Amino acid sequence: MSIESNLKRLGIILPPAPSAIAAYIPVKRAGNLIFTSGQIPLKEGLLVNQGRVGKNLSIEKAGESLEICCLNALSAIQTLVKLSEIKNISKISVFVACDPEFYEQHLVANYASNLLIGIFEEKGKHARSALGVSSLPLNSCVELELVVEI
Repeated sequence: MSIESNLKRLGIILPPAPSAIAAYIPVKRAGNLIFTSGQIPLKEGLLVNQGRVGKNLSIEKAGESLEICCLNALSAIQTLVKLSEIKNISKISVFVACDPEFYEQHLVANYASNLLIGIFEEKGKHARSALGVSSLPLNSCVELELVVEI
């Protein structure tokens, strides 16, 4: 199936590309690689689900927020190339704002991994980091970076 048909099957409409909220650009191409800046779960300009996982947020809420981050990252990439030009999702980095006693960052990261595999199928399989951090910009619960090969 094509990426477009997978998006349609999953009921996904990509949001408008995110704007930078500080001194950076949302996406950068270097040769055949595209890097996104860290994306937080902004939906229609508003931050979704603030706080820390394991303290005042569930894995499910953080995972849903991470899916928003992932779609924002794909929208940023789409400002440079068509999604059909992506050869593979090379790496994702997931940051989870969490309580010090929370050890399941990988379960939150699975939401983005499963979404990318659902959209890109075999090309969506990727290397991954899932890190717990004490805080993120604007009190976001999650942040995501993508590296893709075109």
